[in-house]
Amino acid sequence: MVAVDRISLKIKKGESVALLGPNGAGKTTTLKMLTGLLYPSSGKVEVLGYTPTDRKYSFLSQIALVMGNKSGLSWDLSAYQSFKLFQSIYRLEKKEMEDTVEELAFLLEVKDSLDVPVRKLSLGQRLKMELIGAILHQPKLLFLDEPTIGLDVIAKRKIRVFLRRLHEEKGTTILLTSHEMADIEKVCNRVVVINKGKLVLDSSLIKLNRQYKNAPLDEIIEDVFNKTS
Repeated sequence: MVAVDRISLKIKKGESVALLGPNGAGKTTTLKMLTGLLYPSSGKVEVLGYTPTDRKYSFLSQIALVMGNKSGLSWDLSAYQSFKLFQSIYRLEKKEMEDTVEELAFLLEVKDSLDVPVRKLSLGQRLKMELIGAILHQPKLLFLDEPTIGLDVIAKRKIRVFLRRLHEEKGTTILLTSHEMADIEKVCNRVVVINKGKLVLDSSLIKLNRQYKNAPLDEIIEDVFNKTS
């Protein structure tokens, strides 16, 4: 069975791109290859001038991956204890780390939860902490796999605003997968759709809106799926 079939894709520095597709289309597989977690059986993958599967520190220190259904923080430590560990891993100055945590925790409204063990946090709190941990070292490229899955409406809105601000103010390149159309509309400027492992659409949101006369994004994507199934 082929999970990803000859996808050819280029993403420019500073873009915010949504990678969409039905379940089993190959989205998460693609992200894992781009981050070096999976070896492609053929073809070439290059990210920031590196081959991801070489797993070089100089590459890993420039990227971050957040998966909404998996924890990257230690379950038994507090989020802040994990951040101190990341400080050591990424060789950050103590004050730099503390200032960044304080700013991000304030923006995401989790300052009161920094010393709570991760296992005791709500899903929304945990995901916010995951985001803080992911961007603590100011990565150039942020991969997000279903970043708002299972969250309530308020938490989703705050995370979308946070990600948009990160993209616009820091110039962080973002590649995001989601089934939440609001994630795409609020965070991304470009949409890439894959179906059955193949790339079937690559367009800016502006062009899509013009082509489909401002139809709801979920209807546009459904139409693309129907035409390529």
